[in-house]
Parts: sequence; C-alpha cells; structure tokens
Amino acid sequence: MSLSIDITALPDDRVSFTPSPLAELSSMLHVLAEPAHHPGLHGWAASTAASITPELSERLAEADFLWRSSRADFLVPGLPGATLAEELDAVDRIDDELYVRAAFLMTCGTSRLSRRNDSPLTDPAAQERARELAIARGPRQAAFADRLLADPPAVRALVRRLLDDCGEAFFTAAWRRVLPDLAADARHKADLLARQGLEGALAAVSSAIALERRPDGRRRLVVDKLQDNATRADAGGVTFIPTAFGYPHLLVVAAPGWRPVVQYPIAEGGLPEPVSLAVVQQRLGALAHPVRLRLARTMARGPHTTGELAAAWELSAPEVSRHLGVLRRAGLLTTRRRGRYMLYRLDLAGSARLGSDLLEAVLR
Repeated sequence: MSLSIDITALPDDRVSFTPSPLAELSSMLHVLAEPAHHPGLHGWAASTAASITPELSERLAEADFLWRSSRADFLVPGLPGATLAEELDAVDRIDDELYVRAAFLMTCGTSRLSRRNDSPLTDPAAQERARELAIARGPRQAAFADRLLADPPAVRALVRRLLDDCGEAFFTAAWRRVLPDLAADARHKADLLARQGLEGALAAVSSAIALERRPDGRRRLVVDKLQDNATRADAGGVTFIPTAFGYPHLLVVAAPGWRPVVQYPIAEGGLPEPVSLAVVQQRLGALAHPVRLRLARTMARGPHTTGELAAAWELSAPEVSRHLGVLRRAGLLTTRRRGRYMLYRLDLAGSARLGSDLLEAVLR
C-alpha cells in the first residue's frame, strides 16, 4: 500500500524545505496525546503535561482527536509562515467548507461522509451522516460535530484560542530550542536538492519515500503508508517540513484542496534508519517458518556454517542453504568467512527492532 503524489509537471525548484511552527505544535500535541508512540520523548511529555494547567489539559483532551491518530490538514501548512500567529492567521482565512471537511475527517474517522459534492454545512443527508459517524467515534466527537455544524465560526475561534494558549504554555520555549536544528536540516535538504536533484534530497529525507519515473515521462512521489491514495501537485509545488517531535511518523497531507505536504523527522544520533512496511513483512514471513525460526535461534547464540546447522537439526545442506537465503534476503543475517567456510549469524540488532518478545524467544 502506498500514497502517491503526481509531480509530472512540477519543476524541482517548486519543491521546498522549510520549518513550520504550526506543524511542529501539532506534532507536540500528538506526542502529548499518544506518548507511547514516542518513547524518546517521554521525559518531555511528562514534564510538559505536569506543567500545564488543569483547565488547558481538559481543553486539549476535548479536542485531541484533531491530532491524536493523525492531523487535521489545516494543522500542517502547505505554505509555512515565520511565526505561529502568522500561520494561525492563514488558517483563519480558510473558508468554512474546507475547514469543516478537514475537521470532520479527524472527528468522524473517515473521509466518506457523503458524495464528494455534498456539503455537511448545507446538505441534510451529509449532516446526518457526519453526526452518525461522529457518534460512533465517541461522545466528545459527537459534541464537537454538533457544535461545528451549528456554528463553524465559534468552533474555529475556540480551536484558535486553544492553539494560541498552547503557544504561551509550552510551545514557544520548545520551538525556540528546536528551530535552529529544523532550519539547519531544511537548508541541508535544499542544498542536496540543488546539487543532487530531487532523488538525492528524498534519499536524505526518508527511505520510505521514492521518486518513481514512468516510461511515459510521468513522475510521482511514492510514500510507504498504510493507505492507497493519490493526489497531484499543481504549480504551487510540494512542501517538506522537518520536525523534531515527529519521529517515527512520516506525515503526508494529500487531500483535494490542499497543497501536498510531507512532514518528516530530522535525523538524530542513535536513532536507527526506518525500514519500509514491505521489509517488515518480509522479515516476519522469514521467521514465521518453523525451520527458519529454529535455525535463527541457533545462529543467535553464535556463528555457524551450513554444515553445522544441517548436522544440528538433521537437515540436508541444500535445505539449510535455501532457508538461509530467505533469512539473508530479509536482512536478518550477518556473514563472515573463515577459510573456505562461510559463517552465518543472526543479526540481533535487526531482529530486536521486530520486538523484544522475539529477541527474548530466540535467545531463550
């Protein structure tokens, strides 16, 4: 599964790398709502949650569906500004129709509110469908949907005031700390774009993004995401936004009416390079076979030759070789030569990334 952005008619100089205060604030809000997604930020999340007032904490909980599982599109600007206030002013200028649809995408958990041309603000059937979906998501979402349908300007003002208050409570200090790193990363990616082209810049952004060139001349960005969706970049371009609070997420805005945006985590020392979902599936499949799992447990304890593995498990050498080939292609083995023998060992670091339970099982 993947998300694609058609950039056939887009020159490379229409691809921009720039920090965004609002996008970073929404990343911070996601960390506060889902700290388990971000173990490296547990300290920041705990100290920040403890420092904000109970009143602000309650207001954040009432609206956290706007950034908990994903982010409402208006929280990730396609044209970032210099300050949070500037970007929130730009959100205020979005028309009610576009704002409400983006909010309902998060509130109702689906984009299929109604037929594409039906407006939840004016069409009774679309309104009823929106309410049904919001009720299914929970009482807070249902109450938010009712208020948004009844008085969009009032709800928009409440959300704006909430984000402004977050700026005063914790965002400004955190933004001042991370902005130099975000700006440096954006400059580095822009330099790669100028010197090595789009492919070079994308390689530095994430291994989960690829530039696909088709024989008919079409080009598109393909992002490894758990969805099948496609959009097209118009002359306005595509925006890449670095984040210090987003790891391990790779967020993409690819909805009609919005400039395509990719928010990517900046590189940090000690963090492993993310692998694609296809690689994870390949590794899980490789270890799912009972024979390969037995071989993996043996190789977890030290390097072995093909002959040693065959003797240990009463298998033929060709059979062991076939299983080793599957594990090697999945990136789960390391090798070294000893004379005329090849020694195979389970890559414990790579295996550990599949989960601590697996590592404990193979080392038991």
